[in-house]
Amino acid sequence: MDATLLNADFDRRVVVPPPRADGWVPSPLPGVDRHLLDRVGGEVARATSIVRYAPGSSFAAHVHGEGEEFLVLEGTFADEHGEYPAGTYVRNPPGTSHAPRSPAGCILFVKLRQFAATDTRPVRTDTRTQPWLPGASPGESVMPLHEHDGVATSLVRWMPSTRIPLRPIPDGEEILVLEGRFMDEHGEYPARTWLRNPPGSRQARRTGAEGALLYVKTGHLRRALP
Repeated sequence: MDATLLNADFDRRVVVPPPRADGWVPSPLPGVDRHLLDRVGGEVARATSIVRYAPGSSFAAHVHGEGEEFLVLEGTFADEHGEYPAGTYVRNPPGTSHAPRSPAGCILFVKLRQFAATDTRPVRTDTRTQPWLPGASPGESVMPLHEHDGVATSLVRWMPSTRIPLRPIPDGEEILVLEGRFMDEHGEYPARTWLRNPPGSRQARRTGAEGALLYVKTGHLRRALP
């Protein structure tokens, strides 16, 4: 697989199923593996990945030249600025640096080099303590995490047996299923499925008995690299 261009056509719909046991790619650091979702570039890349730290693993101190966004999915991530348990949402703006580690191991959803140059506010949010707001449909609630210049990131919760009517998605969207599952006319998406719907999409969704919790990002695909 050529990791320099992976799911790099941002005008096409992409669905990546949950990582399999043999689907992890080693990083240059022992004990840190990646499940690649999209990538434009080599080891330094515009990239979206699920990253797994084995207990006791770490990265050397490094600078994020174009920013880093991550959500802790399991375990506890740490660096010299603090510890971040599962459910923590972090944004490290362009030019910031840290030395990440995980004494007990963790799994992260990570987006690299996808910041606007004017987006300079660090974010550290424990989503376990934040309020939920009513969504646009019955059974839907939303937790805004970040917004800058038309790019918005949120958690979205759909209760069991929720039906989301057909909606236009003019600017496209990116989804990571965090818990539960949802369905649409194309298929069914369990936890850890990653989807990217291009600008101009239209989707209707529904949940079963489990409901679903999603990470959702919108507004960024119109600026994605070709």
